[in-house]
Order: sequence, then C-alpha cells, then structure tokens
Amino acid sequence: QVQLVESGGGLVQPGGSLRLSCAASGSIFRIYAMGWYRQAPGKQRDLVARIISGGSINYADSVKGRFTISRDNAKNTVYLQMNSLKPEDTALYYCNSRGRLTTNRDFDYWGQGTQVTVSS
Repeated sequence: QVQLVESGGGLVQPGGSLRLSCAASGSIFRIYAMGWYRQAPGKQRDLVARIISGGSINYADSVKGRFTISRDNAKNTVYLQMNSLKPEDTALYYCNSRGRLTTNRDFDYWGQGTQVTVSS
C-alpha cells in the first residue's frame, strides 16, 4: 500500500559526499515521519536522521554537523545529504516512513536499503 524507492548510495572516498533520496508513494493520507536508519554488518539498525511532520529533526550524535536531512512534502520525498564521510559511515542505509493511509489505518514501512561504502 506504500512503496518506498531509495536511491543515491555508492562507493565514495573518505571526506567525500553522497546524497540519498527516498520517495514514498501509494495510498498515503498523511506522513508523520520519514527518516534514515543504517545497519553495518554484525550491528543493530540505528537511527541516522529523522524528520517529523511539523519540522522537528533528530540526528544521531555521530552524524551531527556532517549530515543534513530535508523533505519535499509535495513529493513525499526525504533526502539525506552526507558530507565529510568516514569509513565508519559504511552501512546499508534504510528509509523509513510512518503515517496514515487513505483507509484510515496507520502504516510503518521500510525501504529495501541502499549501500553506502566509504573507502579509499
């Protein structure tokens, strides 16, 4: 009922930049929050950045000052600009969206993930 299409991952050298995008589509009435999480091999999935309707934003401490999350409400799309990337940022990045469907039921969906690898 909701599809999340992620793009923008890849291989980048330390200090480089990448921009991730996630577009939500389907029977969406309202989106409460969209954000990015990441999971490195052998580790749990952790919040990277999240933007909540109304404009409130949360960042993981490890990415503050380097990553910027933004949202285009008209396109139901969230972006993650990642600058000054470090090898420890290497992970599979997942988009998450929570909201309400046109059927008046809440939803909570994950994208399939996009790989970010930071290496020289």
